[in-house]
Amino acid sequence: MQTLVTDLLVTLAYGVVGIALMGVGYGLVDVATPGRLNELIWNERNRNAALLLASNLLGVGTIVVAAIAASEDDLVVGLVGAASYGFLGLVVMAAAFLLLDLVTPGRLGEILVDPEPHPAVWVTAAIHLAAGAIIAAAIS
Repeated sequence: MQTLVTDLLVTLAYGVVGIALMGVGYGLVDVATPGRLNELIWNERNRNAALLLASNLLGVGTIVVAAIAASEDDLVVGLVGAASYGFLGLVVMAAAFLLLDLVTPGRLGEILVDPEPHPAVWVTAAIHLAAGAIIAAAIS
């Protein structure tokens, strides 16, 4: 029973770190796009904004999973690694977004929240997922 309780607490700790990182990711996407992200997704049902946010969250989740797997059952190393690599992943995703914004016509943030589906959203989503995968691969 002691092992079960310990495992549950460890899982909870990783969950808190993962949720905090996803919260930061949400905030970054909200800042990068015009308007309020919660309004765009839940009230206006904007698919572009939803795909952009989903790809960011999946990228962060991929990084956290890799950090947990690489922790070798050392809770402190795992939590610090998950938080550190997760934050680094968010920085890399933000930098990739800014670079893409520089090479695209118009403001990328405005394109990504257009009510009509836009192919630029898929490109941006791929960048988020690729950045998460690159950081995750670097962890192992």
